[in-house]
Amino acid sequence: MSLPPDYMELDDEELLRQALTAREGDLRAFEQLVLRHQRRILADCRYLTREPDTSEDLAQEVFVKAYFGMQRFESRSSFRHWLQRIKVNHCLNHMKKRDSRGHSVGLDDEGTEQHAELHVAPAAEQELESEAMRRRVEAILHAMPPTLRVPLIMCDMDELPYEEIANSLGIGLSAVKMRIRRAREQFRAMYEAVQQQEKA
Repeated sequence: MSLPPDYMELDDEELLRQALTAREGDLRAFEQLVLRHQRRILADCRYLTREPDTSEDLAQEVFVKAYFGMQRFESRSSFRHWLQRIKVNHCLNHMKKRDSRGHSVGLDDEGTEQHAELHVAPAAEQELESEAMRRRVEAILHAMPPTLRVPLIMCDMDELPYEEIANSLGIGLSAVKMRIRRAREQFRAMYEAVQQQEKA
């Protein structure tokens, strides 16, 4: 009998293949995928919804959906992007249900937009390894209105194309581009303000 593969050394697509062909009850390959992506998914659920208390449940639900939906995965995108799409859709559905109960401002409420901007791209992502940086970014994202925060996270953290963001949010392509531009400006302004305060 051959030894099981070292799952930690396999890429996502090979792990997914192993998970799909595993015997019933053998979850080792899928569990490795969860371990590999859970921190990012959890953080994104928290950033998107601004609900620290429910983000862990949301992240767990994302992985449950991925597990039961992996038979439908098509290799046209990476597993990471496929998982991010599940997370975005799940969080948006959660936020719409929450907003319909009157608990928060809706994603289409233009009246909540303020002047400012953000950009959490690859260079900033390296700095996110710092706990202080993570707390700072989370606080800024938490302070942003959902009309700006959500498309920004979808674009700069999830790396989704504008067209997909527009379809997910049910708004036009030009509106998506405008919101992301405003969001980046707002985040940048807020981040610089925090840095100035810390230096003072």
